[in-house]
Amino acid sequence: MRVKRGVVSRRKHNKLLGSVKGYRMTKRRLVRVAKEASLHAGQYAFAGRRKKKSDFRSLWIVRISEALKNHGINYSEFISKMKKANITLDRKILSNLLITDTGTFNAIVDKVKNS
Repeated sequence: MRVKRGVVSRRKHNKLLGSVKGYRMTKRRLVRVAKEASLHAGQYAFAGRRKKKSDFRSLWIVRISEALKNHGINYSEFISKMKKANITLDRKILSNLLITDTGTFNAIVDKVKNS
């Protein structure tokens, strides 16, 4: 007795085609092409999640650097002096302090400059 796969294949294909809805041309219509497009999309999404972390770190560094210009110190000096002063705040926290609580950020900068 043979196994008839029609229902299983159809379900699999419909699931795949549902996931590529909104893609252009044959990528949303043909199963073989859609499968490849879906796999590529997954790779781009994976890489994008990694890239997002890098982008945010760059944003934090730019924010901190711009704020430090008002204090007459550049970014690299500030980070170096922070390490020597044994202050272990990361860039995310410093950037957040800069936005939410500028007084605390200014106090940290003054402490680092004086040490």
